[in-house]
Amino acid sequence: MDFDLGKMQQMLAQARDMQAQMDERLAATTVEADAGGGAVAVRMSGKKELLKLTIAPAAAAAAAGDLTMLEDLIVAAVNAAARKADDAQKTATSSMLGGMNLPGM
Repeated sequence: MDFDLGKMQQMLAQARDMQAQMDERLAATTVEADAGGGAVAVRMSGKKELLKLTIAPAAAAAAAGDLTMLEDLIVAAVNAAARKADDAQKTATSSMLGGMNLPGM
């Protein structure tokens, strides 16, 4: 079996192009999630960057005496959005790879 450096470089270039496309696709993707029946809502990019956090005025007023509850709602909403971002990444990866299933992806 001969090693073809030119083919290897071409494959690496294709992999870099695919990664760049994936990064663009994920940056353009947004997901939203909420907790506490909408008391806290978050918007996150597909790259898991928190874009917006909204706290309903009623939730802020109710949390005046119990910040722990509000903190828990924020954590729950962010984690839910992160799971949605993970799902979006898996979907994008699968579509780019034509449905191939690679370990660890």
